[in-house]
Amino acid sequence: MTSAMLPPAPSGGPVDDTAIDDRELLGAQVRGGFWRDVFRRLRRNPSAWVGAVIIALFILVAALAPVLAPYGPTDLPGQRYITPTYIPGPGELPQFPLGLDRFGGDVLSKLIWGAQASLTIGVVSTAFGLLGGMLLGLIAGAFGGWVDAVVMRFVDILLSVPSLLLAVSIAAILGQTQLSVMIAIGAAQVPVFARLLRASMLQQRSADYVLSAQTLGLGRGKITMSHVLPNAIGPVIVQGTLSLATAVIEAAALSFLGLGGGLPQTAEWGRMLTYAQLELAIAPWLAFLPGACITITALGFTLLGEALREAMDPRTRAR
Repeated sequence: MTSAMLPPAPSGGPVDDTAIDDRELLGAQVRGGFWRDVFRRLRRNPSAWVGAVIIALFILVAALAPVLAPYGPTDLPGQRYITPTYIPGPGELPQFPLGLDRFGGDVLSKLIWGAQASLTIGVVSTAFGLLGGMLLGLIAGAFGGWVDAVVMRFVDILLSVPSLLLAVSIAAILGQTQLSVMIAIGAAQVPVFARLLRASMLQQRSADYVLSAQTLGLGRGKITMSHVLPNAIGPVIVQGTLSLATAVIEAAALSFLGLGGGLPQTAEWGRMLTYAQLELAIAPWLAFLPGACITITALGFTLLGEALREAMDPRTRAR
């Protein structure tokens, strides 16, 4: 068995960053491949662990909502305790640890069911944006020429509109339903994924392995799908993780604006914020608790996404 020998570092003078990157990449291949090295670097990153723990708890709570929640998503078990000037707060009633809302719903149960709603909206909308963006980016990056120009001009039109404004417009046109919110958020993410995949594919098309494949007589489709796309998809995966955080925030924003549909007592973090603003004087926790859930969840996705980006960035692999 032969082992790959890495070139020694120069003993004097300035250090060649390109050579360091090449040695680090070759070292990653010797140790078992690019993705194994990415996961190794993630395990050493404290931010990745914090983000992963937050996301794991978020997914666990959402998945086990029927078991963890004391009451159903639309149950109003505390209606008899509500008065026009008084709403029981956290710790005041033992059967409602986090208090009640204006409608008599258990806040703890609504936060748990809200995690399920936010996870569903975030994952489905990001998947929609990812698939749509990758399709446009793949077409533009694979064909080039006038096809690339037409696709990217369409993407530029979408990018010229702020993402939240675009999502609000689409949700308003489609109607006040949860499905329309998913489609609206996903459509707002499509141009980001499209530009990112196209740029990554254009960079990979000039790589040596593509020229070698062309020399061997492989067709454009084979080269694109078997070689260029797998090597260009890394940045898109990172952006997908970061977009989950954006999706959770935008879903809450659309619900806050009344575009999420459902009843006033529907368990969803953005909707909870909508009706909490009317009770800030007597029940400020009704805004603080769902707001904290949104912030912490978005922070988890952001920390993991940034750690993944650093782990996959060749400029940081030698550090």
